[in-house]
Amino acid sequence: MNRPVQRVLMSADTVGGVWTFAIELARAFSRQDVEVVLATMGGLPSAAQRQEAAEIPRLNLVASEFKLEWMPDPWQDVEESGRWLLDLEKAYEPDVVHLNSFGHGALTWRKPVVLTAHSCVASWWKAVKRVPCPPEWDRYIKLVRHSLLAADRVTTPSGAMLQSLRHNYGLRLEAAQVILNGRRRDLFSPKAKEQFVLSAGRLWDEAKGLATLAQAASYLPWPVYLAGELGDRTGFACGESHCRMLGQLSTDQLAGYYARAAIYALPARYEPFGLSVLEAALSGCALVLGDIDSLREIWGDAAVYVRPGAPAVIAAAIGELMGNPVLRHKLARESMLRAQDLTAERMANAYIDVYGKTMKGRYACAS
Repeated sequence: MNRPVQRVLMSADTVGGVWTFAIELARAFSRQDVEVVLATMGGLPSAAQRQEAAEIPRLNLVASEFKLEWMPDPWQDVEESGRWLLDLEKAYEPDVVHLNSFGHGALTWRKPVVLTAHSCVASWWKAVKRVPCPPEWDRYIKLVRHSLLAADRVTTPSGAMLQSLRHNYGLRLEAAQVILNGRRRDLFSPKAKEQFVLSAGRLWDEAKGLATLAQAASYLPWPVYLAGELGDRTGFACGESHCRMLGQLSTDQLAGYYARAAIYALPARYEPFGLSVLEAALSGCALVLGDIDSLREIWGDAAVYVRPGAPAVIAAAIGELMGNPVLRHKLARESMLRAQDLTAERMANAYIDVYGKTMKGRYACAS
């Protein structure tokens, strides 16, 4: 089986970083003449997302409103979207199926399946709530386990995420590997830095630690800007004199804030990779991050790490950087050097290699 990959059926959601991941892959694949059929769930793409997809040659966007497996009462949608995806496989005849959620790994796929585990409820719950998932998540846990076992190959964006899969689902997962995420360098670049702290992410997600950062802002002389969707977090505290809510920003708008921010802070309790951190590093920001295994794995000595959930501790670390421009500039240079290795091209090449090996393994077993 030596035929190169020509077409990929890829699932994605429109809610978070998986969309960015899929778009980056599709854009990089397009430069290698690989076609992507991108099947989206979790809500219809926004106008900005549709425009982003339309600008990529050899990307065919097929959108749906099916719920994902982690959403409330999703099970009828998961079954119906499974039939929809199998119909897409039959219609488009891809060389490989690349799933970016857990709902459909155990379907009766005719083509080889690569499943990327970007995050999961079990690891989120343990990191954020500090207890195992409650019983109402049992069906989800069972589905994830079956999907992981059924996939021809599993990938994760960090070694920490891979270890959490092994721990939470009791799987050995020999056919699994880490492929670090990547981002286009040309989208992000530093400008003259200004005296403010930036953070971006789903403000409603407790894992990101942004509510704690908003509390820490009251201790700081510089303003803190928070970008992202608030959702139903109506109690999110952000005092007008200390921090500013920017709302949901486009990639270009956010890039403008990254370029000017002196410090980027993400005191996360749970973050399997953190695309926003990569974007900030490419923009020359000094990084203040939650002290968790995944972020230490990716950023090493190029960041300051803080205990999540402790506003005064977080403020002290950020305040030290504010008062030490030499250290701030040093960290910014080191994070940018690391970020420049995490390219979309490197990520795409790694996935092309995985696809080829998976196809070869599937058809070798069938012969």
